[in-house]
Amino acid sequence: QVQLVESGGGLVQPGGSLRLSCTASGNIFSISVMSWYRQAPGRERELVAESGGSTNYADSVRGRFTITRDNAKKTLYMQMNNLQPEDTAVYYCKFAAQTRSWGPWIAYWGQGTQVTVST
Repeated sequence: QVQLVESGGGLVQPGGSLRLSCTASGNIFSISVMSWYRQAPGRERELVAESGGSTNYADSVRGRFTITRDNAKKTLYMQMNNLQPEDTAVYYCKFAAQTRSWGPWIAYWGQGTQVTVST
């Protein structure tokens, strides 16, 4: 059983910063792509940033958000700076992982953490 647990969300004023973390536990053999998504009320879930062979960002967050990964800790981080009200959403992490050598790659999701940017 693989679980992803996120932390670091909260309420912040415009221009503020937050750091999200996502840690995987369970029977993991290997992790390839680690990603952050977000979903605002009434909108579809969208990709924010991903780390695999390269690191990619959505245009809306490039230059403000930075993701890093610690493979030994099976953890993905996202430093979010200069947050704006339009960044308000539930943020989810997603890992593509194998539970055994030569096993299938399966996408695992975290439960989500709320980020609210407001005065």
